[in-house]
Amino acid sequence: MTENGVLPTDAGAVLVVGGTGKTGRRVATRLIERGYDVRIGSRSAAVPFDWHDESTWLPALDGVTAAYLTYYPDLALPGAVEHVRDFSRLAAERGVGRLVLLSGRGEEGAEAGERAVTESGVPAWTIVRCAWFNQNFDESFFLDPVLAGEVALPVGDALEPFVDAEDIADVAVAALTEPGHAGELYELTGPRLLSFADAVGELALATGRPIRFTPVTAEEYRAVLEAEGLPGDLVELFTLVLDGRNAFLGDGVERALGRKAKDFADYAREAAATGVFNA
Repeated sequence: MTENGVLPTDAGAVLVVGGTGKTGRRVATRLIERGYDVRIGSRSAAVPFDWHDESTWLPALDGVTAAYLTYYPDLALPGAVEHVRDFSRLAAERGVGRLVLLSGRGEEGAEAGERAVTESGVPAWTIVRCAWFNQNFDESFFLDPVLAGEVALPVGDALEPFVDAEDIADVAVAALTEPGHAGELYELTGPRLLSFADAVGELALATGRPIRFTPVTAEEYRAVLEAEGLPGDLVELFTLVLDGRNAFLGDGVERALGRKAKDFADYAREAAATGVFNA
Protein backbone atom coordinates (compact mmCIF):
# COMPACT_ATOMS: atom_id res chain seq x y z
CA MET A 1 0.00 0.00 0.00
CA THR A 2 3.02 2.28 0.27
CA GLU A 3 6.06 3.11 -1.81
CA ASN A 4 9.20 3.78 0.25
CA GLY A 5 6.93 4.55 3.16
CA VAL A 6 4.96 7.20 1.23
CA LEU A 7 1.19 6.74 0.96
CA PRO A 8 0.32 6.89 -2.76
CA THR A 9 -2.54 9.21 -3.63
CA ASP A 10 -4.32 6.36 -5.42
CA ALA A 11 -3.96 3.84 -2.56
CA GLY A 12 -7.47 4.42 -1.26
CA ALA A 13 -9.48 6.92 0.74
CA VAL A 14 -8.20 8.70 3.83
CA LEU A 15 -10.88 8.96 6.50
CA VAL A 16 -10.80 12.15 8.59
CA VAL A 17 -13.01 11.63 11.63
CA GLY A 18 -14.09 15.04 12.86
CA GLY A 19 -13.31 16.45 9.44
CA THR A 20 -15.29 19.64 10.11
CA GLY A 21 -13.53 20.40 13.41
CA LYS A 22 -10.57 22.63 14.23
CA THR A 23 -7.85 20.14 13.31
CA GLY A 24 -9.89 17.81 11.10
CA ARG A 25 -10.81 20.37 8.49
CA ARG A 26 -7.19 21.51 8.28
CA VAL A 27 -6.04 17.92 7.85
CA ALA A 28 -8.68 17.31 5.17
CA THR A 29 -7.73 20.47 3.27
CA ARG A 30 -4.05 19.57 3.25
CA LEU A 31 -4.77 16.03 2.07
CA ILE A 32 -7.04 17.23 -0.74
CA GLU A 33 -4.38 19.71 -1.84
CA ARG A 34 -1.93 16.81 -2.07
CA GLY A 35 -4.32 14.86 -4.29
CA TYR A 36 -5.73 12.33 -1.80
CA ASP A 37 -9.27 10.99 -1.83
CA VAL A 38 -10.61 12.31 1.49
CA ARG A 39 -13.67 10.99 3.28
CA ILE A 40 -15.04 13.34 5.92
CA GLY A 41 -16.15 11.48 9.03
CA SER A 42 -19.16 13.36 10.39
CA ARG A 43 -22.86 12.75 10.92
CA SER A 44 -23.75 15.09 8.06
CA ALA A 45 -21.27 13.66 5.52
CA ALA A 46 -22.29 11.87 2.34
CA VAL A 47 -21.20 8.66 4.07
CA PRO A 48 -22.21 9.45 7.65
CA PHE A 49 -20.01 8.64 10.62
CA ASP A 50 -21.12 8.77 14.24
CA TRP A 51 -19.05 7.51 17.19
CA HIS A 52 -22.30 6.64 18.96
CA ASP A 53 -23.78 4.65 16.05
CA GLU A 54 -21.67 1.60 15.22
CA SER A 55 -23.76 0.89 12.13
CA THR A 56 -22.03 3.87 10.46
CA TRP A 57 -18.52 2.57 11.03
CA LEU A 58 -18.22 -0.10 8.33
CA PRO A 59 -19.53 2.08 5.49
CA ALA A 60 -17.17 4.86 6.56
CA LEU A 61 -14.22 2.43 6.45
CA ASP A 62 -15.04 1.02 3.01
CA GLY A 63 -11.96 1.44 0.81
CA VAL A 64 -10.06 3.39 3.46
CA THR A 65 -6.26 3.08 3.66
CA ALA A 66 -5.50 5.53 6.48
CA ALA A 67 -7.49 7.45 9.07
CA TYR A 68 -7.18 10.46 11.36
CA LEU A 69 -9.18 10.02 14.55
CA THR A 70 -10.54 12.75 16.80
CA TYR A 71 -13.14 12.26 19.52
CA TYR A 72 -15.49 15.15 20.34
CA PRO A 73 -15.65 16.78 22.81
CA ASP A 74 -12.74 14.97 24.49
CA LEU A 75 -11.03 11.59 24.41
CA ALA A 76 -10.95 11.48 28.23
CA LEU A 77 -14.74 11.49 28.67
CA PRO A 78 -16.68 8.32 29.65
CA GLY A 79 -17.31 5.94 26.76
CA ALA A 80 -14.64 7.36 24.48
CA VAL A 81 -12.04 4.65 25.09
CA GLU A 82 -14.48 1.86 24.29
CA HIS A 83 -15.54 3.54 21.06
CA VAL A 84 -11.96 4.17 19.95
CA ARG A 85 -10.91 0.63 20.87
CA ASP A 86 -13.73 -1.04 18.95
CA PHE A 87 -13.39 1.22 15.93
CA SER A 88 -9.60 0.80 15.75
CA ARG A 89 -9.91 -2.98 15.87
CA LEU A 90 -12.51 -2.85 13.11
CA ALA A 91 -10.20 -0.62 11.07
CA ALA A 92 -7.40 -3.15 11.46
CA GLU A 93 -9.70 -5.97 10.36
CA ARG A 94 -10.71 -3.95 7.29
CA GLY A 95 -7.09 -3.47 6.23
CA VAL A 96 -6.50 0.13 7.29
CA GLY A 97 -2.73 0.57 7.30
CA ARG A 98 -2.29 3.83 9.22
CA LEU A 99 -4.11 5.40 12.16
CA VAL A 100 -3.27 8.81 13.60
CA LEU A 101 -4.98 9.66 16.90
CA LEU A 102 -5.43 13.15 18.30
CA SER A 103 -4.98 12.82 22.06
CA GLY A 104 -4.99 15.10 25.10
CA ARG A 105 -1.97 15.96 27.20
CA GLY A 106 -1.93 14.97 30.87
CA GLU A 107 -5.23 13.04 30.68
CA GLU A 108 -5.27 9.48 32.01
CA GLY A 109 -8.47 8.73 30.11
CA ALA A 110 -6.88 9.93 26.89
CA GLU A 111 -3.86 7.72 27.50
CA ALA A 112 -6.22 4.73 27.71
CA GLY A 113 -7.56 5.80 24.31
CA GLU A 114 -4.01 5.87 22.99
CA ARG A 115 -3.47 2.28 24.14
CA ALA A 116 -6.68 1.30 22.36
CA VAL A 117 -5.07 2.43 19.09
CA THR A 118 -1.58 1.09 19.71
CA GLU A 119 -3.00 -2.35 20.60
CA SER A 120 -5.55 -2.43 17.77
CA GLY A 121 -3.45 -4.39 15.29
CA VAL A 122 -3.19 -1.56 12.75
CA PRO A 123 0.32 -1.87 11.20
CA ALA A 124 1.30 1.80 11.57
CA TRP A 125 -0.07 4.09 14.27
CA THR A 126 0.95 7.55 15.43
CA ILE A 127 -0.21 9.37 18.56
CA VAL A 128 -0.46 13.16 18.38
CA ARG A 129 -0.74 14.29 22.02
CA CYS A 130 -1.65 17.96 22.26
CA ALA A 131 -1.85 20.82 24.69
CA TRP A 132 -4.62 23.46 24.61
CA PHE A 133 -5.26 24.78 21.10
CA ASN A 134 -4.57 28.43 20.29
CA GLN A 135 -7.69 28.33 18.11
CA ASN A 136 -9.95 27.80 21.12
CA PHE A 137 -9.79 31.59 21.40
CA ASP A 138 -11.01 32.42 17.88
CA GLU A 139 -12.90 29.34 16.65
CA SER A 140 -14.42 27.84 19.76
CA PHE A 141 -15.91 28.41 23.20
CA PHE A 142 -13.48 31.21 24.19
CA LEU A 143 -14.41 33.49 21.26
CA ASP A 144 -17.57 35.01 22.73
CA PRO A 145 -15.83 35.86 26.03
CA VAL A 146 -12.94 37.45 24.12
CA LEU A 147 -15.43 39.56 22.14
CA ALA A 148 -17.15 40.52 25.41
CA GLY A 149 -13.80 41.64 26.85
CA GLU A 150 -13.61 39.09 29.68
CA VAL A 151 -12.43 35.46 29.70
CA ALA A 152 -13.58 33.75 32.90
CA LEU A 153 -12.22 30.25 33.59
CA PRO A 154 -11.77 27.93 36.60
CA VAL A 155 -7.99 28.08 36.41
CA GLY A 156 -5.35 29.85 38.43
CA ASP A 157 -1.74 30.56 37.59
CA ALA A 158 -0.97 27.19 35.98
CA LEU A 159 1.22 27.49 32.90
CA GLU A 160 0.17 25.91 29.62
CA PRO A 161 2.18 25.39 26.38
CA PHE A 162 -0.60 26.39 23.97
CA VAL A 163 -0.24 24.72 20.56
CA ASP A 164 -1.43 25.90 17.15
CA ALA A 165 -3.95 23.85 15.14
CA GLU A 166 -1.94 24.51 11.97
CA ASP A 167 1.04 22.73 13.52
CA ILE A 168 -1.18 19.84 14.63
CA ALA A 169 -2.55 19.43 11.11
CA ASP A 170 0.92 19.50 9.57
CA VAL A 171 2.10 16.74 11.92
CA ALA A 172 -1.03 14.63 11.35
CA VAL A 173 -0.73 14.84 7.56
CA ALA A 174 2.94 13.94 7.70
CA ALA A 175 2.10 10.88 9.81
CA LEU A 176 -0.71 9.86 7.45
CA THR A 177 1.26 10.18 4.23
CA GLU A 178 5.03 10.16 4.85
CA PRO A 179 7.58 7.63 6.14
CA GLY A 180 9.22 7.77 9.55
CA HIS A 181 6.24 8.36 11.84
CA ALA A 182 4.95 4.85 12.54
CA GLY A 183 5.03 3.98 16.24
CA GLU A 184 5.76 7.56 17.29
CA LEU A 185 4.14 9.51 20.12
CA TYR A 186 4.48 13.22 19.44
CA GLU A 187 3.96 15.68 22.32
CA LEU A 188 2.87 18.85 20.55
CA THR A 189 3.25 22.20 22.31
CA GLY A 190 4.04 25.75 21.47
CA PRO A 191 7.57 27.09 22.11
CA ARG A 192 6.85 28.69 25.52
CA LEU A 193 4.67 28.44 28.61
CA LEU A 194 1.90 30.95 29.34
CA SER A 195 -0.81 31.26 31.95
CA PHE A 196 -4.33 31.89 30.68
CA ALA A 197 -3.92 35.45 31.94
CA ASP A 198 -0.76 35.74 29.80
CA ALA A 199 -2.60 34.38 26.75
CA VAL A 200 -5.49 36.81 27.20
CA GLY A 201 -2.94 39.59 27.57
CA GLU A 202 -1.37 38.61 24.24
CA LEU A 203 -4.82 38.78 22.62
CA ALA A 204 -5.43 42.23 24.11
CA LEU A 205 -2.08 43.40 22.74
CA ALA A 206 -2.77 41.98 19.29
CA THR A 207 -6.28 43.42 19.05
CA GLY A 208 -5.63 46.74 20.78
CA ARG A 209 -8.74 46.09 22.88
CA PRO A 210 -9.12 45.74 26.66
CA ILE A 211 -9.62 42.04 27.40
CA ARG A 212 -9.21 40.74 30.93
CA PHE A 213 -8.90 37.31 32.49
CA THR A 214 -11.04 36.46 35.54
CA PRO A 215 -10.74 33.26 37.60
CA VAL A 216 -14.10 31.67 38.52
CA THR A 217 -15.14 28.62 40.53
CA ALA A 218 -15.65 25.21 38.97
CA GLU A 219 -19.38 25.34 39.66
CA GLU A 220 -19.74 28.74 38.04
CA TYR A 221 -18.02 27.45 34.92
CA ARG A 222 -20.05 24.24 34.90
CA ALA A 223 -23.17 26.37 34.49
CA VAL A 224 -21.55 28.17 31.54
CA LEU A 225 -20.67 24.89 29.81
CA GLU A 226 -24.13 23.43 30.28
CA ALA A 227 -25.73 26.63 28.98
CA GLU A 228 -23.68 26.15 25.79
CA GLY A 229 -24.80 22.53 25.45
CA LEU A 230 -21.46 21.05 26.47
CA PRO A 231 -21.03 18.32 29.10
CA GLY A 232 -20.58 19.66 32.61
CA ASP A 233 -17.96 16.93 33.09
CA LEU A 234 -15.57 19.06 31.07
CA VAL A 235 -15.08 21.30 34.10
CA GLU A 236 -13.33 18.42 35.89
CA LEU A 237 -11.04 18.09 32.88
CA PHE A 238 -10.20 21.79 33.18
CA THR A 239 -9.26 21.53 36.82
CA LEU A 240 -7.48 18.21 36.32
CA VAL A 241 -5.09 19.10 33.51
CA LEU A 242 -4.55 22.70 34.60
CA ASP A 243 -2.97 21.80 37.92
CA GLY A 244 0.53 22.37 36.59
CA ARG A 245 1.10 18.86 35.22
CA ASN A 246 1.52 20.17 31.66
CA ALA A 247 3.86 23.03 32.53
CA PHE A 248 6.67 21.75 30.35
CA LEU A 249 7.43 21.90 26.65
CA GLY A 250 7.36 19.04 24.15
CA ASP A 251 9.48 18.64 21.03
CA GLY A 252 6.90 16.88 18.86
CA VAL A 253 6.59 19.59 16.21
CA GLU A 254 10.35 19.73 15.73
CA ARG A 255 10.73 15.95 15.72
CA ALA A 256 7.93 15.43 13.19
CA LEU A 257 8.47 18.44 10.93
CA GLY A 258 12.02 19.65 11.51
CA ARG A 259 10.92 23.19 12.37
CA LYS A 260 9.88 25.27 15.36
CA ALA A 261 6.30 25.39 16.62
CA LYS A 262 4.27 28.58 16.16
CA ASP A 263 4.36 31.01 19.08
CA PHE A 264 1.09 32.18 20.66
CA ALA A 265 1.92 35.84 19.95
CA ASP A 266 2.23 35.07 16.22
CA TYR A 267 -1.09 33.23 16.32
CA ALA A 268 -2.73 36.18 18.10
CA ARG A 269 -1.49 38.69 15.53
CA GLU A 270 -2.57 36.51 12.59
CA ALA A 271 -6.01 35.85 14.06
CA ALA A 272 -6.52 39.52 14.90
CA ALA A 273 -5.63 40.49 11.33
CA THR A 274 -8.62 38.46 10.07
CA GLY A 275 -11.02 40.69 12.02
CA VAL A 276 -12.46 37.77 13.99
CA PHE A 277 -11.95 39.64 17.28
CA ASN A 278 -13.68 42.81 16.16
CA ALA A 279 -16.58 43.34 18.52
